[in-house]
Amino acid sequence: MTHVVGILGGMGPAAGADFVRLFVEACAGLMRARGEPVRDQAFPEHWLAQVPVPDRTGAIDSSAQGAHQPLEPMLQALGRLAALGSRAVAIACNTAHAWHDTLQARFPNIELLHVAREVSAHLAAQGVRDVALMATEGTYRIGLYEHAMAGAGLRCHLPLAAERRQLMRGIYDGVKAGDMALAQACFSEVALQLGRRHGDVAIVMGCTEIPLGLKDSEAVSGLRLVDPARVLASALANRAYDGASILPAHPA
Repeated sequence: MTHVVGILGGMGPAAGADFVRLFVEACAGLMRARGEPVRDQAFPEHWLAQVPVPDRTGAIDSSAQGAHQPLEPMLQALGRLAALGSRAVAIACNTAHAWHDTLQARFPNIELLHVAREVSAHLAAQGVRDVALMATEGTYRIGLYEHAMAGAGLRCHLPLAAERRQLMRGIYDGVKAGDMALAQACFSEVALQLGRRHGDVAIVMGCTEIPLGLKDSEAVSGLRLVDPARVLASALANRAYDGASILPAHPA
């Protein structure tokens, strides 16, 4: 049998839905790696909690009372995933990891994966030493990737202030508003600038909206782009199959 796992989504909804796709792809890849047929019955039970969560960057940047209001809906969603039997949960939002430790402390029986640590370990294992980070202002503010990468022996290069504003425009006025052309233009320009300044670095797309905006961009085809959602989805798939045997083959 496999283990039940969960996905905390809704930040935004398109990113949560895309994470499920990446998770299913990762599960299929594990089956093939084991020499097993890819069948409907061999996929693990997994649940997506697609809940409305207040803006994470806005909460991090605000000192107003109640600014940390994203925490409550995430706690409620994690509680539902726990009730459904989830043994491991991935958060399909980078900035939301600002509340990772609090969420983990409230649900000690669930392994709450940490995207920046998973990505840092993945890159270090590949021999990467220099990384450039594209993310939200909230993610930069809490040093989410910088701390994890330093712990893994990686150097993390950040965009300039104007480039960070451009990333935020691509995220909010682009992907979240449905203007994918604007998103692609904003993200592509920043990625190219990072490549010119720092050379052959791995560019981490540290916001789940960024890969959605860059997926059809030919301008960045020569860059080493890393999708944290894909790395996190693979880690969640490994948890789902850890110590579990795939069901015997039979027709769908």
